[in-house]
Amino acid sequence: MCQEKVGSLQKMKRRLKKIDKDKLIASSLWSNKIKPDCVNENVFLTIRDNRIDMYHNGGKLFGYDSSGFKTHLKYASVITENGRDYLSESELSSYKLASNFEENYQRIKENCSNYSEIEASGVSDLYHKHSYLSNSSVIVLDIEISFESLNEENKQDRIDILLLNKNSKTLQFVEAKHFSNKEIWSRTVPKVIGQIKRYESQLSKRKSDILSEYAEYVKDINEIFEILLPVPTDIDDKVTLLIFGFDNDQKNGRLKKLITKNPKYSGIKNYSIGNIKQVLTENLWKTKVL
Repeated sequence: MCQEKVGSLQKMKRRLKKIDKDKLIASSLWSNKIKPDCVNENVFLTIRDNRIDMYHNGGKLFGYDSSGFKTHLKYASVITENGRDYLSESELSSYKLASNFEENYQRIKENCSNYSEIEASGVSDLYHKHSYLSNSSVIVLDIEISFESLNEENKQDRIDILLLNKNSKTLQFVEAKHFSNKEIWSRTVPKVIGQIKRYESQLSKRKSDILSEYAEYVKDINEIFEILLPVPTDIDDKVTLLIFGFDNDQKNGRLKKLITKNPKYSGIKNYSIGNIKQVLTENLWKTKVL
């Protein structure tokens, strides 16, 4: 049996005390490329501990901290274009790697998309359609939320999605699993059930800290985008399990037999949908316990 860690819990931080937001806003990469993509919901901006992360199609497109913008080497490794799609081996030596984020922004975005894994790509369908810059009443406020683990087996717990109901000012955490993920399948107790219960324990123990940090998160988002998101005042104590990526035969077969009709899932909030692009966040919010 896992033993809980002794001592105070490490606080999850969502503040930009050391970041000059005016410097970000004044940068040409931000004003000419990233901000318009955020407004059009092609890029999703998140607040971390003195860092901003910007996501596109399931990958972290850019990070921004006190030293400026950064992107992963595999995204930035693009050859400067000259209007041609093909080149010979002898021509390769005369080309150089891109050295400017803004000029090669579209190519970097394309590379970011190409490296996305299936679940991260699925989550991106939600934040690209229901971000805090959308008109949805239930919005995606954050993704990839990491907590210090409460037991010795896991160094960190990471929950995929955080929703905010703008009307009730309530937060709801969601764990997303593709139908192919082995963690949702078992003839005994699926691994995801323990995962969900562990996350719910996190929310119970950290509720005041979570609300405090996301109050600051919302204030920063409001300042950066000049919007008026409400500050959250409560947290749904149940974590929703979102399962996606199945067809009708799978829905009426394996999904029904081993998940929706499986007594092992009793007490878990489960929302299952074949095509994640069709998720309405208002319906996801209303998910009932199995």
